[in-house]
Amino acid sequence: MNTISEEYLLPGGGTSINSLPKVSLHDHLDGGLRPQTIIELADAIGLELPSTDAQTLGTWFAEQANSGSLIEYLKTFDVTTGVMQTREGLVRVAREFVEDLAIDGVIYGEVRWAPEQHLARGLTLDEAVEAVQEGIEAGIEHVGQTGGRIKIGQLVTAMRHADRGLEIAQLAVRHRENGVVGFDIAGAELGFPAGNHRAAFDYLAQEFFPVTVHAGEADGLDSIRGALFDGRALRLGHGVRLAEDISVERTDTDNTYVTLGPVAQWVRDREIVLELSPSSNLQTGAIAAWGDDIVDHPFDLLYQLDFRVTVNTDNRLMSNTTLSGELAALSDAFGYELDDLEVFQLNAAEAAFLPLEDREELAEAITAGFEGA
Repeated sequence: MNTISEEYLLPGGGTSINSLPKVSLHDHLDGGLRPQTIIELADAIGLELPSTDAQTLGTWFAEQANSGSLIEYLKTFDVTTGVMQTREGLVRVAREFVEDLAIDGVIYGEVRWAPEQHLARGLTLDEAVEAVQEGIEAGIEHVGQTGGRIKIGQLVTAMRHADRGLEIAQLAVRHRENGVVGFDIAGAELGFPAGNHRAAFDYLAQEFFPVTVHAGEADGLDSIRGALFDGRALRLGHGVRLAEDISVERTDTDNTYVTLGPVAQWVRDREIVLELSPSSNLQTGAIAAWGDDIVDHPFDLLYQLDFRVTVNTDNRLMSNTTLSGELAALSDAFGYELDDLEVFQLNAAEAAFLPLEDREELAEAITAGFEGA
């Protein structure tokens, strides 16, 4: 099993990817727990686990998630959310989440999670958000005390198969001065279009509150259309199946002709950011139309066509990965060099749900870090 301390080097140059300043936009709180933490929290509340050995438990998560189905992949979250039902559990998980990102060189991260899934032991929605924010702030403080720096924002998520979208949108806006920077919908995508939450998206638009929407992962172009039209999404969570709207024709004379469909054209021309998660996209079958290996991922096609691609982990525990690991995998598959990795981080910095001045400062920090590598 990989660990957050595992070192990844760029091929050829030997540059440490871990030490580069990075931005994480798509990272689920309930998908980034430490196995040992799960064991200890489960013991405190009497929750039975597949294993009480951290190494074995971590392997179990990775194997269960590697199913080729988003539905099966999501079942692993029954365990992680099960230990995140108390204030103490949420505080600890959020604190360690921040600390692990900092160890991996992340200087800005957005952590998404669904408060409605954490109420089984009596917490209110607001208490849950406050607990996660308490943990985030404790993690930031610890990183600062150890000589690092990191900034974190919450993305409050509504479950798309539930009927609480407007309530969760109001919760997010209510906490916009307490760490919440944006709104998301997640969960089972196929059969649960963004339009089901139109009232929530209308409200968020009226409040000028940023939105990212899971789309183009377990469903195709219609889902992406819904995210853009109903959700007014500024970013697409995954969005990998946007490649279905791109046709590539190679002739006998080695010429290649690329045609963008209307959805792909709109996303590229408007520079709507794609929150791509290579390992997760492979595990859930999101890239099955193109192949079953990272080298088959349409990431490079999208990058070469000037889409605003970003690199993300989605769920570090389930995918047994880190942001450095994802960047290393893409570099191995497509021959990316330091300049390419910098583009991905600058794309993410520009897309962060932060004020313009903060995004500019973040970009400057990334450029300085890459120049010094």
